[in-house]
Amino acid sequence: MTSITPFLWFDNNVPEAVAFYKSVFPNAKVEVVNDFMATFELEGQRFNALNGGPKYRFNEAVSFFISVETQEEVDYFWSRLTDGGEESQCGWLKDRFGLSWQVIPKTLGRCLSDPDRTRANRAMQAMLKMRKIVIADLEAAFNG
Repeated sequence: MTSITPFLWFDNNVPEAVAFYKSVFPNAKVEVVNDFMATFELEGQRFNALNGGPKYRFNEAVSFFISVETQEEVDYFWSRLTDGGEESQCGWLKDRFGLSWQVIPKTLGRCLSDPDRTRANRAMQAMLKMRKIVIADLEAAFNG
């Protein structure tokens, strides 16, 4: 069976990165981890990782999208992944390894895809002012 697996190039910290992700994601599974490479799974998504050295760095052209239901989940992933990392805008962040993530509540998609474009636009304008997505503020803007 054909499969597609993200392959992550780290500087020289694969074991540290895998341990960090395992601590963040409750359903993480580690198949192999050593000083050179790793194979692991986060919430059902398989990853390969390599200690490739400093030649290449992660950037925002690729990010991993975490779809959540509640503000509690937004807050959990946001605080864990920004620990040693940095916040960006509109639900985006970089973790301590420079990998980009989006922590997005399903409410955002529902609001932005609403057929009432006035309501959807209010939600979009509210989201554009946020770093971490705050569901209550998004819904308040959406509802006018």
